Amino acid sequence: MNDNTHPGAEHAAQPDPAATADHGAVLLDQLKAAMARFVILPSDEALDAAVLWVAATHLQPSWQHAPRLAVVGPAKRCGKSRLLDILTETVHNPVITVNSTAAAVFRSITEEPPTLLVDEADTIFGTPKQAEKNEEMRGLLNAGHQRDRYVLRVVGNDHTPHRFHTFAMAALAGIGDLPDTIMDRSIVIRMRRRAAGERVSPYRTKRDSPALHEIRARLAQWAVPLTDQALLLEPPMPVEDRAADTWEPLVIVADLAGGTWPDRARHACTSMVSAEAEAEQDNPSNARILADIRRVFHAKGEQEQLSTDDLLHALNSDPEAPWAEHGRGGLTPRGLSAMLREYGISSGNVRVGDIQRKGYTRTKFTDAWKRYCPAVHPLGTPQADAG
Repeated sequence: MNDNTHPGAEHAAQPDPAATADHGAVLLDQLKAAMARFVILPSDEALDAAVLWVAATHLQPSWQHAPRLAVVGPAKRCGKSRLLDILTETVHNPVITVNSTAAAVFRSITEEPPTLLVDEADTIFGTPKQAEKNEEMRGLLNAGHQRDRYVLRVVGNDHTPHRFHTFAMAALAGIGDLPDTIMDRSIVIRMRRRAAGERVSPYRTKRDSPALHEIRARLAQWAVPLTDQALLLEPPMPVEDRAADTWEPLVIVADLAGGTWPDRARHACTSMVSAEAEAEQDNPSNARILADIRRVFHAKGEQEQLSTDDLLHALNSDPEAPWAEHGRGGLTPRGLSAMLREYGISSGNVRVGDIQRKGYTRTKFTDAWKRYCPAVHPLGTPQADAG
């Protein structure tokens, strides 16, 4: 944890509660309600994090680190682009970078940084070939996480060396995880497809953006006078190292806003950082495994739990499935765990006869099956997904 030990921090860095704190909390509450109207985030902590990240974009001159917001999901139609729509209308000076070159992006970053918004990031980093082709973009996003990391390029006919700024907060949305170095610098929001019964309002730019712009203007009006105070604050953090660097701007915004936000920010930080620490790297973004496991459970009739060995035997024995050719010698317990962890599913102790073994219960898959797999007819025939 960090102590508020910066010289003068105990006086100059403290906002006037009557003038700023209550008003800031109200603004954040309003932004949260507006965001929740149009998109369902995976948890209340994730929604709080997104709200605080937006507010932090209006105080970028105060930050040493520019946190990335990684909006990722395992499949299409998880709300990633819709969340980016809302961010576009509420962040400070948005710059959309779909299919933009790294050169164009760093030339758009000035000493007063914009907020970069990258949709369809999987088309940039989704395959090794794409990632290699866009290595300069990855380097730019990594460097821009910390202040005073420049890109050096020659310009003009005389090839004069010129330093370009890279520091800017950025949100990236795409299917599957981003490169590890970007994920490590990000607040990660793992979106999910809406389940039956989950409803949001349709978003219409011309109709709905004016209200979001009004919130953005009020956020900026509240935040900008706090720039010097935010610069001096060193809040107690519930995490350390790079996670603390990444989350610190959000926690500072929460402390400036007051109300319930300081506690909510730290709770979101602890919860989301812990979740990412437990997640496996390089998980395949493939809902096929969910559908095949559902078929295995269906074939077992009323059986509510399967050992990992029995489940793998059924998966690897299916001649029409890809699992027997997965890696070397078929899908392994570790490989299965990595695939399922992306959907929030983990193994546990199950009882097979009189023996306790590692395995999976049917109930652990229920939510993921609703979100990512077609409905199953009572006879076992998959039907088209109505959602």
